[in-house]
Amino acid sequence: MDKKNALRAGAVTAGTTLMMLLMTSPALAVTRDDGDDPGKGLSIGETLGLYVAAPIVLFLVIAGLVMVGDKSRKQPTTES
Repeated sequence: MDKKNALRAGAVTAGTTLMMLLMTSPALAVTRDDGDDPGKGLSIGETLGLYVAAPIVLFLVIAGLVMVGDKSRKQPTTES
């Protein structure tokens, strides 16, 4: 029974992946659309800053704010 469920899950996953690949073919078009006005591309530094450094900095800022908020609520423990 367990192998049957795994086979069914694999078939559903494969079918879904195949359908997604078939439906995204227009996204791979080479020709320009009417009204398409692309800007200049990003440099390597801009790309790394935007997609690597900015999320890391944002994560660290949020984590720091959570840690500061958590520490301010802690009460000192008294030992008996």
